[in-house]
Amino acid sequence: MTRPTPPIEFPVPFDQVTARFDGKAVDVPDGFVKDLAGVCPVMATDAESLAESGRDWWPLALHWALEGQVPALPCCTARPRSTAEVSALLSACNQEGVPVTPVAGRSGVCGSSVPLYGGVALDMCGMEGLVGVDEVSLTGTALPGTFGPDLEIALREHGCTLGHWPQSVAISTVGGWLACRGAGQYSTRYGKIEDMTLGLEVVLADGRVLRTGGRSPRSATGPGLTDFFIGSEGTLGVITEATFQLHPVPPTERRVAFGFSSFPAGLDACRRILRRGGRPAVLRLYDEIETQRNFSLEGTNALVVLDEGDPIVIDSAMKIVEDECAGSGATLLDLSLVEHWLGHRNDTSALQALTRIGIVVDTIEIAAPWGALPGIYDSAIGGMRAVPGNLNASVHQSHSYTSGACLYFTFAGNPPEGTEDPAAWRANFYEASWQAVMDAVITGGGTISHHHGIGVNRARFMRPALGDATMSLLADIKHCLDPHGILNPGKLGLPSPFGEVPWP
Repeated sequence: MTRPTPPIEFPVPFDQVTARFDGKAVDVPDGFVKDLAGVCPVMATDAESLAESGRDWWPLALHWALEGQVPALPCCTARPRSTAEVSALLSACNQEGVPVTPVAGRSGVCGSSVPLYGGVALDMCGMEGLVGVDEVSLTGTALPGTFGPDLEIALREHGCTLGHWPQSVAISTVGGWLACRGAGQYSTRYGKIEDMTLGLEVVLADGRVLRTGGRSPRSATGPGLTDFFIGSEGTLGVITEATFQLHPVPPTERRVAFGFSSFPAGLDACRRILRRGGRPAVLRLYDEIETQRNFSLEGTNALVVLDEGDPIVIDSAMKIVEDECAGSGATLLDLSLVEHWLGHRNDTSALQALTRIGIVVDTIEIAAPWGALPGIYDSAIGGMRAVPGNLNASVHQSHSYTSGACLYFTFAGNPPEGTEDPAAWRANFYEASWQAVMDAVITGGGTISHHHGIGVNRARFMRPALGDATMSLLADIKHCLDPHGILNPGKLGLPSPFGEVPWP
């Protein structure tokens, strides 16, 4: 069984790792963990399991890890092997009012799988594998703890692919993709995970099991409840199975790269490509800073393009790309850029390396209409650079649609020499950098998250982003499905019955 990948090392033994949000954990009744083992036999309470289940890849928390801390610690880690075990465990926790935080690969970067109030970390990695494939209809069903490479290997035995290639593909799972509405790097061709999903099996807080959607391509049997749970980050129910639309393994691939005089000029070319119906799998535009950092090219904004599929279809898409780039005065770049991108696209080593020397670094992905993107780009970059201690603020465009695109910002900062409390400085710098981008996005008419989700980190921005009425309705839905508030409490900006949501 594939296991989660720890984001960074601890400097202390596991039994010395402490919870940063100490004092928030719910008291679990005596003997309750032993009772849970009766319905979910695979249970862990050792120090290593608890410490690793108390964190994900949230970049701010990586600094805490180097101080021997995780955001929070569960009372136990339960690893169900079936929907029946998930149902029985949730029913028991619901009756006792014990919080349950679904986890799997724990590769999220917003603290979505952190058990803020302790309780049970529900490790879904015990439910893994491909349930079945309909090669004629091109549909497949998988379990939530299945890691990306394992899923693709199994699908390709049937001549199929999901086409979902997030940067975290090697360390993330089906359930995590669904929980946070993930996007793969080939999303312009295949869509985001919600576009690929036909139906779900979900366990509610009280243990009831329901199915949404199905294998049919379309339905008019009332509202579509599948989208109800995708992106809910385990706050409304626990996903135990998913059915996806698949694609044949692509027979052909094409590549090209261009350089633009400015980032806005490249954005406009991407807009025109999508407007004409061009949908290459990869259409990634990097500003000058990221072009230099990723490709060692100076004075240009690089566009990396890759498409795959039927040769007639992709030849047409690439012809549109070439026409629009040429019409923008773009310069044709060497194809080695695409090869370089393919070889380094999933490398996260810089995050750990920078963290170890005390530098704060994070990425912020947002989405907006094409008309709003230039203004948001200028405002967000300017806002980040204005934060004292900023070392870097850059951006690339990573996912495109007919109506708009995703901008993926990166910022970094370092405490000035002589800073009395570097940990406090990092927290303040981090918060100010995020605030600058979120202000630019909300004011500019964008969406505060494209595919990383909300978790703890973005929770404070949900109400200004969605409005009071929407947040009140979301809270009402949460209360209806989970009246005791046990499912991943403290996430999505929702109120928690276990107290105030902690923040660094």
